[in-house]
Amino acid sequence: MSTHTQTAGEDAQEPTIVPLRPRLDDAWFTELFEKYSSHIYKFVFRRTSAEDVEDLTAETFAIAWRRRADIPEGYVLQWLYRTAGFVVANHNRRQRPVLLNEFPEIARDTDPAFTVIEDAEIREAFYSLSERDRRILLLAAWEGQSSEQIAEVLEVSENAAAVALSRARARFSQALV
Repeated sequence: MSTHTQTAGEDAQEPTIVPLRPRLDDAWFTELFEKYSSHIYKFVFRRTSAEDVEDLTAETFAIAWRRRADIPEGYVLQWLYRTAGFVVANHNRRQRPVLLNEFPEIARDTDPAFTVIEDAEIREAFYSLSERDRRILLLAAWEGQSSEQIAEVLEVSENAAAVALSRARARFSQALV
């Protein structure tokens, strides 16, 4: 790809083409991995057993490499979270079936972050919230995401994410009363 600069005889409306580093090269993927691997590792860690975290995180990034042309520009983190969620769900489905007399109180495909809420009052208040509110609170509290990062995941503006987080916290506080 070459750089095109405008000359005096050319149409003033023609855009200037600036060469970009190929979005899908090894350097792009290295940058993607360095920037987001810890986010995806933590996300997977909270949803599966400790011995599977590294494999499932690696599988998520292997899929990202194979499907790199499908990752929407500007939505990399959201795509990685969604892919990691599918990877974990597929992994959990492949697990050994549970006999009915050993069936857990909370289904295996439920986010383990929910199961560690031991205080019955807190758990009841948390489960009374909408799925969206629970997701926002978990992204903030468990994943340590900022409003800006939550905005990326939810595909909304940073202001909308901050408002949604504030409202979710308020509804959670109200549910505790």
